[in-house]
Amino acid sequence: MTFSNLRLISPLTEALSKLGYKQPTPIQNQAIPYILEGKDIFGCAQTGTGKTAAFALPILQLLEERKEYERVPVTKVLVLAPTRELAQQINESFSAYGVNLNFKHTTIFGGVSQHSQTQAVRRGVDILVATPGRLLDLIDQKIIKLDTIEYFILDEADRMLDMGFIHDIQKIIRLLPQRRQTAFFSATVSPEVMKLANTLLNKPVSVNVVPTASPTATVDQMVYYVNKENKRSLLRHVLNDSRIENALVFTRTKRGADVVVKELNRNGITASAIHGNKSQPARERALSEFKKRNIRVLVATDIASRGIDIERISHVINFEIPEVAETYIHRIGRTARAGATGTALSFCSNEERTYLKDINKLIRKNIEVVSTHPFA
Repeated sequence: MTFSNLRLISPLTEALSKLGYKQPTPIQNQAIPYILEGKDIFGCAQTGTGKTAAFALPILQLLEERKEYERVPVTKVLVLAPTRELAQQINESFSAYGVNLNFKHTTIFGGVSQHSQTQAVRRGVDILVATPGRLLDLIDQKIIKLDTIEYFILDEADRMLDMGFIHDIQKIIRLLPQRRQTAFFSATVSPEVMKLANTLLNKPVSVNVVPTASPTATVDQMVYYVNKENKRSLLRHVLNDSRIENALVFTRTKRGADVVVKELNRNGITASAIHGNKSQPARERALSEFKKRNIRVLVATDIASRGIDIERISHVINFEIPEVAETYIHRIGRTARAGATGTALSFCSNEERTYLKDINKLIRKNIEVVSTHPFA
């Protein structure tokens, strides 16, 4: 199967070829034809499955097929994303895929001055990628109207709900035209997600490409049994290994992430945290420093980490075992990307053994136990 088989126009297939995209992923295979047919989509897919291209490519094609030559572009597409980072990634994807087409797009997000964003909107855009809070701010200021939207994409809906955006989303939905095409994506399906989808979608087609529960074979997985109070000491001990080039460390809470960072920095290990209480500039700075290898450890909560694509992470460390087994799969999938190898280490206290049992059951094997450490 090639992208040409999906009836994509040559300006798009040429852009994909230059980007090195050879074959569509399962979500692209399933979603692209339905979106081109004008159908609403309910997609269950996590980050890393090629989801952005699954909606961006057909949307660009639909815009091209119905192109109207206006002196100032009218906004026809709204993509709603939970975080600034994801919104920027989506906007960059529209830019890369649409390089041979002449559509204008911009990103709207909070945490920074709105001046450059409002200037871009006033010049006219075809495609608007936004986070909910700043979008509503600019709507309230009469800078943005949604009455011309023909295509609406809600990305990472479950994460939106986790972050408390439900009321913002409901306000935005009320401002959208009734006649529109909608694509709805979520990594998980809960009653709350289904309730939101039912308010948005009209006779949707479901596409489900949630990866199988087995983590990638290229991730070495190990567990350390340790008393809760010794976890920070164990983390320092583990990071004394120079083979750990960099590590993404997961904590269950925002406060826990900050405590771990303070402890590591105090002991000469460069670390930063990303979580919901951090400002957008602070989160972006931490990510940038981690990507540049200026800091060795990035400590994150699950919600803050989703939608962030960082290449070449050598180790994922579960400082705390996740309560939901599927979350473990999402976490360790952050390493061993694009065919590389990676290692996942988990610190398990007595209180967390039930969670570990659930993970072993889900992945259908017992994770190897490391018993030779000072805090066993």
